[in-house]
Order: sequence, then C-alpha cells, then structure tokens
Amino acid sequence: MTDKYQPYSDFKSGYIAIAGTPNAGKSTLLNRMLGEKISITSKKPQTTRNRILGVLHRPEAQMVFFDTPGVFHAKDKLNTRIVDTAFSAVADADLILVVIDVAQPDIEAERFLVKRLQDQSKPVILALNKIDLVETSGLLESIDTWAKTYQFRDVVPISAKKGIQVNELILAMVSALPQGPPYFPEDTLTDVSERFLVAEMIREQVFRLTGEEIPYATAVTVDAFKEKNKGNQVKIEATIHLERDSQKGIVIGKGGSKLKQIGVQSREQIEHMLGTKVYLKLFVRVQKNWRKDTRAIRRFGY
Repeated sequence: MTDKYQPYSDFKSGYIAIAGTPNAGKSTLLNRMLGEKISITSKKPQTTRNRILGVLHRPEAQMVFFDTPGVFHAKDKLNTRIVDTAFSAVADADLILVVIDVAQPDIEAERFLVKRLQDQSKPVILALNKIDLVETSGLLESIDTWAKTYQFRDVVPISAKKGIQVNELILAMVSALPQGPPYFPEDTLTDVSERFLVAEMIREQVFRLTGEEIPYATAVTVDAFKEKNKGNQVKIEATIHLERDSQKGIVIGKGGSKLKQIGVQSREQIEHMLGTKVYLKLFVRVQKNWRKDTRAIRRFGY
C-alpha cells in the first residue's frame, strides 16, 4: 500500500450496495462515479443481472461498490435469483445507497425495497436520480415524501447521466463510511474478468437493438478469448443463447443484418475496453426455456 493511505485513522473504507428498482439508473451512476464503464446500461429495465463490483479511489477513502440488479416482485426462477442477488449485496455492505427514479417512479417496487430495508441497522443514503427530467416543485415533493418514509442518513438529488451533484453524493457516502484501510490496490477498478465484461457488452447490444421478450430471453457465453499476432489483436468467439427458434430468426435478422449490427457495436465497446483490435465472431443457439432451468441458469453464470 502507498504512504498516502497512512495512517488509517484518517482513512475511510467500506462496501456500498447500490440498490433500487429496475431502470433507476444504478449502473449509469456507478459508471459515472468510476469514470469507466464496467456495468452495462440500456433503457430497458432489468439490464443488470449480476452483482458487479467497482472500486472508487479517493485520497481520503476507498469505496467498494456493488451494482445490484433492480428489485421487483420476481416470479420465475431466473428473476428470483436476480432479486436474491440484490439483497445478498445489501446484507454484505457497510452502507446502502438507494437510487430512485424521480421522473418515472415505480411506487410498488420502491415500497417493496424500502420495506425490506426496515429490519437492518446500516446507514442508508437516498439518491433521487434523473432530476434533470423533473420540475423543481415535483422534486421538492419527492424529497418531502421520502424523508417521511424512511430514516435516511442523507437525501441527495442527482442526475447520474449528466453528472449533476454526483460529487456531493460521493462526499455524503464518504462521511457515512467507517474508518479503515483500503481493501484493494490503487489500480483495481473491478474484480470481474475481461471475459465477463465482454459477455455483458454483447448482451447490452442485444438489449439495445432488439425488442419485446428477446433481451430477457438472452444469455451470452464467451467460448474463446485469445490473442493473435503477438498481441496486436484479440480473437473472441461468443454465443448468444435464446429460448425459442422464433427468437433466433429475429436476432440473426434478414441476411444476418441484425447479428452483424450487434457484432459491430459490441466490438467497438470491447476494443475500447481492451485497448486493442478485436476479431469478434458471434453464434446464436437455442436453449429451450433456459430461464426455467436451474442448471442452465447456473451455467450461464446467474
């Protein structure tokens, strides 16, 4: 560890679970705070399925974030696992950051989340996100309503997309963290592998470029990941798994046009992350009703 973290009596550190309803902007906020993209985003809810760890290094603190899936009333096996993942992160955290969409609130899911938080004693900070999309009067009403709903340590209005008051939110979280040493070296951004991030970036483009049930019926596995030509290019082979034959035709598109579009936009993201040229080959396969199959869910990493 570097000298700037000594003595630890003046340094704070801790794990922070980012919790909220689907599409509240949790992943956008994490990426904004870190200054790097480690969590995929889209306008569709339930984009995040796994617990993503991100580390923010500050001179006075190290903040270890868990970006969690959106909390809602789950019905099938996959979504039940996803919601359980979110609440397990809350159980492991020192501090809970609840993110609420003030522009398009999901009252039922938000109340479900806050009710689940009632039985724990950890500090909770509320970030009212997307304030750039609401009038001041509506924002003030939201602040008043939430202040009466739960004993939040702080309520901070923000816009994750535009970066409004994100630093103020960070300072509020630092204030709430316990004293302690850093958990990770200074160059650590996340603990997930490049293969995992590649699979997520491909899945992100499926979310962005397809509609109806396709995004939610999709899982992505990386089958090959190796350097070619003395490190000048990385060759990646990945499979997009779907539930029905009819979905396969939609993802491939006429003459392979949709799959090509997914591949091109995924490759651009992957090249930016890896800092090198990428050869990306995508396959599409059908795994019948995989979201109801516990073994398939586990195999796909959920």
